[in-house]
Amino acid sequence: MKNTYRACAEINLDALKHNIQEIQAVLGDTKLMCVIKTNAYGHGSIVLARELAAMGAYGFAVATVDEGIELRNNGIIQPILVLGFVAKEQYADMITHHIMPAIFTYSMAKDFDAVANAMHTVADVHIKLDTGMSRIGFKSDAESIEATVQGIVMINSLLKNIRIDGIFTHFACADCEDDHMTFKQLKRFDNVIDRLEKNGVHIPIKHCANSAAIIKYPGMRMNMARAGIIIYGLYPSDEVDREVIKLEPVMRLKSHVIYVKTVEPGTTVGYGATYVCQRPTKIATVSIGYGDGYPRALSNKGRVLIGSQSWPIIGRICMDQLMVDVTDADYEIKQGDEVVLVGSQGSESIPVEEVAAINNSFNYEFVCDINRRVPRVYYRNGEVVDIVNYLR
Repeated sequence: MKNTYRACAEINLDALKHNIQEIQAVLGDTKLMCVIKTNAYGHGSIVLARELAAMGAYGFAVATVDEGIELRNNGIIQPILVLGFVAKEQYADMITHHIMPAIFTYSMAKDFDAVANAMHTVADVHIKLDTGMSRIGFKSDAESIEATVQGIVMINSLLKNIRIDGIFTHFACADCEDDHMTFKQLKRFDNVIDRLEKNGVHIPIKHCANSAAIIKYPGMRMNMARAGIIIYGLYPSDEVDREVIKLEPVMRLKSHVIYVKTVEPGTTVGYGATYVCQRPTKIATVSIGYGDGYPRALSNKGRVLIGSQSWPIIGRICMDQLMVDVTDADYEIKQGDEVVLVGSQGSESIPVEEVAAINNSFNYEFVCDINRRVPRVYYRNGEVVDIVNYLR
């Protein structure tokens, strides 16, 4: 398979395997649920799910029912959990495809049970607790815990067509230096579980550790942990110890030079004429833009790699193209030359975090923003093993 695309995201499956091995080494016997929502954080959910399943992933977490059904339709048989809201109209589809919802109210559980009953089956669910995110979940503060426990007890005892397979929460500040909030959330989570146990409700799977908690808090890994951003070789923040798990970035975003020209001093570049050449300037036009998910905020601020050297972006980034100043190149830069926007080229590298910082965002957002116009090209041992072109 040959890569001839105007721009592409290269996905290094060897780096993916390395990251999973690093994660599994610290988890030990703890089950690994891989979070592959938003197209596996932009890396391509179908190919990655297959790879991760082969590497021993216990299950997968997604954000929507459709993301889960897409996995099922492509042969994924591991447990799938939808982390977010699900409309009643989707319950039957979830049950048909053996996809578990996150139950966060008694009425939701009752409705889901009714659909399962009508379909003559018993469906697995996970209970979601809100311990401090204030997003979705049964409340767990001192004023609410008794009602929450009784609600879950009723789900367990009265609703015969659903089975509580797991219970979980999500940490708000696990990637922060201050650990006060995380321990507060853990205490609330443990309190609910303790009370459920005393009421005879024994839930098999308990999970609260996200990527940051997997790194920072060994005691919070329980019997399942949810790894997201670290799967893809990116750290959740600068506050986690990078020596605990040594990651390798999985994605490299690249394009190529499509045109090179030299212009005179005073020539303007791009929309709005925001850049004015102060000298005879050699400009290389690159075939990628904000229409592909590369941030327009990097106009006149970002840089790219060509020939293992760094070159500045000049002018406003267009929807489909951008321009760079290659005047000082001591070799001929020509049409077809590889351009790296994120990742390594030779001894040089542009980390995702650098690009995201200029865009006033963060690494999660950048990789998720690389859209379906950009094919994903999968490599193993330096060879292309798969290409996903979403447009055909």
